[in-house]
Amino acid sequence: MKRQASKGFWESFSGPNLGYVMEVYEQFVNDPESVDPEMKVLFEEWGSPTVSEEGLTTHGQADISFQLPTNPTVFSKMVAAVKLADNIRTYGHLAADINPLNDRKKDTRRIELSEFDLTEEDLKNIPASFICPDAPATVKNGLDAINHLKSVYTKKLAFEFYQVHDLEEKNWLQRTVESGGLLPELTKEQKIAILKRLSEVEGFEKFIHRTFVGQKRFSIEGLDSLVPLMDQIIHSSVKTGARTVNIGMAHRGRLNVLAHILEKPYELIFAEFQHAPNKDLIPSEGSIGITYGWTGDVKYHLGADRRLTDENTTTTRIVLANNPSHLEVASPIVEGYTRAAQEQRNVAGYPTQDTDSSYAILVHGDAAFPGQGIVAETLNMSGLKGFHTGGSIHIIANNMIGFTTESYDSRSTKYASDTAKGFEIPIIHVNADDPEAVLAAATLAYEYRNRFHKDFLIDLVGYRRFGHNEMDEPMVTNPLMYNIVHKHPTVRELYANKLMAEGIISNEEVKTIEQDIQTKLQAAYDRVPKKEEDPDTVMNPPEIVAKGFPKVETAVNEKELREINSELLNWPEDFNAFKKLARILKRRENVFDGDGKIDWAHAESLAFASIIKDGTPIRFTGQDSQRGTFAHRNLVLHDEKNGNEYIPLHHLKDANASFVVYNSPLTESAVVGYEYGYNVFSPETLVIWEAQFGDFANMAQVMFDQFISAGRAKWGQKSGLVMLLPHGYEGQGPEHSSARLERFLQLAAENNWTVANLSTSAQYFHILRRQSAMLQKEEVRPLVLVTPKSLLRHPLSSVDGSELTTGEFKPVLEQKGLGAEVKKVERIILCSGKIAIDFEERIKDEQLDWVHILRVEELYPFPEKEITEIINKYSNLKELVWVQEEPQNMGGWTFADPYLRELAPNGVDVKYVGRPRRSSPSEGDPIVHKKEQARILNEALTK
Repeated sequence: MKRQASKGFWESFSGPNLGYVMEVYEQFVNDPESVDPEMKVLFEEWGSPTVSEEGLTTHGQADISFQLPTNPTVFSKMVAAVKLADNIRTYGHLAADINPLNDRKKDTRRIELSEFDLTEEDLKNIPASFICPDAPATVKNGLDAINHLKSVYTKKLAFEFYQVHDLEEKNWLQRTVESGGLLPELTKEQKIAILKRLSEVEGFEKFIHRTFVGQKRFSIEGLDSLVPLMDQIIHSSVKTGARTVNIGMAHRGRLNVLAHILEKPYELIFAEFQHAPNKDLIPSEGSIGITYGWTGDVKYHLGADRRLTDENTTTTRIVLANNPSHLEVASPIVEGYTRAAQEQRNVAGYPTQDTDSSYAILVHGDAAFPGQGIVAETLNMSGLKGFHTGGSIHIIANNMIGFTTESYDSRSTKYASDTAKGFEIPIIHVNADDPEAVLAAATLAYEYRNRFHKDFLIDLVGYRRFGHNEMDEPMVTNPLMYNIVHKHPTVRELYANKLMAEGIISNEEVKTIEQDIQTKLQAAYDRVPKKEEDPDTVMNPPEIVAKGFPKVETAVNEKELREINSELLNWPEDFNAFKKLARILKRRENVFDGDGKIDWAHAESLAFASIIKDGTPIRFTGQDSQRGTFAHRNLVLHDEKNGNEYIPLHHLKDANASFVVYNSPLTESAVVGYEYGYNVFSPETLVIWEAQFGDFANMAQVMFDQFISAGRAKWGQKSGLVMLLPHGYEGQGPEHSSARLERFLQLAAENNWTVANLSTSAQYFHILRRQSAMLQKEEVRPLVLVTPKSLLRHPLSSVDGSELTTGEFKPVLEQKGLGAEVKKVERIILCSGKIAIDFEERIKDEQLDWVHILRVEELYPFPEKEITEIINKYSNLKELVWVQEEPQNMGGWTFADPYLRELAPNGVDVKYVGRPRRSSPSEGDPIVHKKEQARILNEALTK
């Protein structure tokens, strides 16, 4: 009753009066004596002021966050106008004209005057500045302001900025968009230049369509404005000092981008269509770099490298990354390119990064952007210390279809771009049929990136004129869309008609432009040699690749290693390392005086330090790599009192190369791609990626398959990337045992990479130094390194300092204490990795003069010569036995088997001992594991 009574009394108050009463009531609640006595009596009698529920309306519930009173006042009208303006900013994109096909219903309800009980007269009485403070001078009142906002937010450009939380960024975006200067005032010459560019884009596609009938090209048609969009971004960036522009994109429109952004000669592209020899067509002046591997790739996967010199003789490098059909996997690789281009690595400590010097343009497909998880992985890296590049410009080449899949089957979100909202990335949707709006989007995107050094996304909304690959018939699967497409004029035709209507150009001039382009294309085609009738079908790698690594010196003299060792343990006096860790690390102090041995992490630190002192920068990333998954590495020390970091490798005397180790985000695909890209772009850097456990690397399988193992054969793209894959059977179950070694061996051919499974820390030291020495040589190749877990601190894997100051990496190690009596040896066991240490522990108290054990440390290239030289010493040999921990269909056996049968002397059997063929890598029970491991060792050592 009290509530009903109070409602009746307080209903006489509204607007500012009600607001004042409610404010005084709050004061009364906190301190009754602080308010006027009369007000105190009212509150005591009538209670809390309330708003009449019957007096509220939402006019159809279009926007329930705003409610109008039954009897609106001037004040409530102003509030309604402000809310309407905010709705236009937030929801204008729903009503915008961004779809060239116009086959989608527009949602205008949230921005209609009637929903806010407003009339045009109401708005005329409200100052323009109250609604749109950044409006141009032509806006005189509130009605003009609302109409201006609708023009800005609901035409060919649409904006989504509300997800941007930073106020400075949001205010800048709003100011820039609403001030009226976003759409450029183009001169006659500029408009004609746009028409010529669109004519080049369309003319190129039509020429190919007519000349190479039925051949795949994945044409750009329907998104022709992509080329002037990229032109504008690159032009803007060159003016502000960018010296490297890295582009990643899939195959849709790629040939056009190669021809017109990278300026790959038409002749080269036509030669690829015609299967004609093209090496003589590469420009001799070096303005464009095009490299090929020995097996090659299809034309719409190839990249290019162009040098652009402006009138001030300043050179900008424009790179289009090679990309397989895994649409989005190039994105993290291009980000790696970009970080490498931004960093100077010739000083100790962290590299010096200049984010203005380089940036990435990433072109995505509308189905792939939300559909492929690597996009989100790459976006997540954009703000991380070890991976950020100061902002990339993303373009969704949105043809509203994926292969044959309509948008409603390919994503659960309204827009293809919605994934980006979670990363607070500003988004522009732009109608690809309006090239002037497209250029405005390009300008805003680059200005934002240049100012705030964050990502920006342009959703370029167009269509696909033909089927997926010009051989499909889209009417079979998408008849409604293609009934519209078939009647829809091209953007070149639309823009030409616009310019003719404006009196800027005549119909005859338009035809002349088209004819000139076709003449140029025909002349280029006429220069292409005839089809090559006798192509190279052998496709051997170059001799320098085929012959393998040369011999290199990897030992480091003792004096230098002693100094390095001391420097790594010499922390500042005021640095408070965690005491337990400090004691462990200080044990390394006297290893060169015979006090203890050098374990895995210690050998790694010494290798890294010596490599840096040689002038080679190091970049090392992986999940938990600073400490090491197994708490063994600790390259970054933390002060236990204040949390400050100290990296001993940053403080080496006379070092002139950088070192970084970053804990990576919880992803494999994007990070492996990023590190591969970084390595490709900075070939002088030792780039290392470490898996938390080796089998986790299978999340990055596409990177191993498409890039790291095959990039040089397909594209001539060299890499010296190092991959560390913890591996070893310790009874931890199937997920923490196997690095899936067999997969890397299956991909091994043509000296494409090194695959090694090591047993001692000295071998690790030497192979790292060998890899570093090979980085800038033609023979360079990636290194797949199976690293241990239980052996990290194992005494039998640790070594004396002398093994680092002498010697080199050895592809095969002979077991000490065996094989001395050559006449008695009947069986040679070959094994790799941890099981070799298991054998060493097992045989220490046994007399085994009839057996010898070889550790195959380098599985690929398979050390046939070294093994042959060893086994030829044993004239009474009867068996070669391959022993491994892994199941028979995994590990190294299936790879080594044919090699062993080839090199086995006549009458010598080749056998396998290990686990049987399995679908799972290992047992899940540690007791079962121990029994099975013991069985393998016993069987191998029993006659």
